[in-house]
Amino acid sequence: MEAASHRGETLHTSSPNNYSDLCRKTMMLGVVETAKPNRKRQWKSKSTGLKRKRTEFHSESLEINTMVKKSTACLSSALSSAATRTDVPKSGQELCVSQPSTSSGLHKVAQHLGAATALVERWDSDSGFSSEASPPASGRSSPSLCPSPGLLVSLDCEMVGTGPRGRYSELARCSILDYGGNVLYDKYICPCQPVTDYRTRWSGIRRHHLQNAMPFAEAREEILCMLEGKVIVGHSLDNDFKALDMFHPCHMVRDVGSSRHVRKLAGFPNNRCLSLKILANKLLDRSIQTGRKGHCSVEDALAALDVYKLVENDMERELWNRMSKVDKLPQPGPVSIDHYMQDQYWPDHLTDDSQ
Repeated sequence: MEAASHRGETLHTSSPNNYSDLCRKTMMLGVVETAKPNRKRQWKSKSTGLKRKRTEFHSESLEINTMVKKSTACLSSALSSAATRTDVPKSGQELCVSQPSTSSGLHKVAQHLGAATALVERWDSDSGFSSEASPPASGRSSPSLCPSPGLLVSLDCEMVGTGPRGRYSELARCSILDYGGNVLYDKYICPCQPVTDYRTRWSGIRRHHLQNAMPFAEAREEILCMLEGKVIVGHSLDNDFKALDMFHPCHMVRDVGSSRHVRKLAGFPNNRCLSLKILANKLLDRSIQTGRKGHCSVEDALAALDVYKLVENDMERELWNRMSKVDKLPQPGPVSIDHYMQDQYWPDHLTDDSQ
């Protein structure tokens, strides 16, 4: 009886605790069961949002392409119709009627182009990429080793002889071309000393070329201003720099006459100095410096520029590697003078007195 009563008491006392535990467990199960569908709904909403954004972006890009195509087609048709209507007018009435229609068509084309450009700019700002060129596969654009075309010019100078027997060379003509071969500067220059040898066979300079020529000091100032900060291309540029009395950094000089890549391309050994005439004939299939009129600095500058373009990548890569090796060299540290404080560097009478 005592054991039964004790068992009844334990059951009576433990039943409330068991009931509370069961309630807690049921509540936890309910929370877990309700949390699962909530998570599923959140993932579904996120996935649908991403899909909506992708479809909107794709439709917007398609809209841009269609707008650009429509604008170009309208522009070509409007221009062709305007050309036909303005070139062959049959009467005054037809001319008057065609002008408003052409202007309205051009106005519509301008509206299409404005909308297309606005969409393109919006797409560029949203996507982070330019619509003119697709990004590289790696996602990172590698820097170009070649200098910018706006920073590159081609230089050639013609000299005449001054002094006894024309032994001294002075500048008589200078030509500067841009990367596209357009003439930026081409002037005859009066030397500082009287000319004793015009060297017409090579320079192409005659007496009448220098009658109203610009003085050397003024021409030199103009030329140095144009060449400042530029990459200079030419043949045997040391002679041109000497005639101009100027210095240009070596890493900004591209001399095709001393380039091993040019000699290799032409099929000549590295120790041979090639003239510009040979290089132009061999590499460009072009005849320069022919006839009795002598050389033309514009023609020579253009030939040197075209030869440089054939080996541009090789020359720039070699220069890039050379500059990178120079940057990696260890720099000399500060010189220490502590070892000069030893007795062997001091005068004898001072060391004797100290002893």
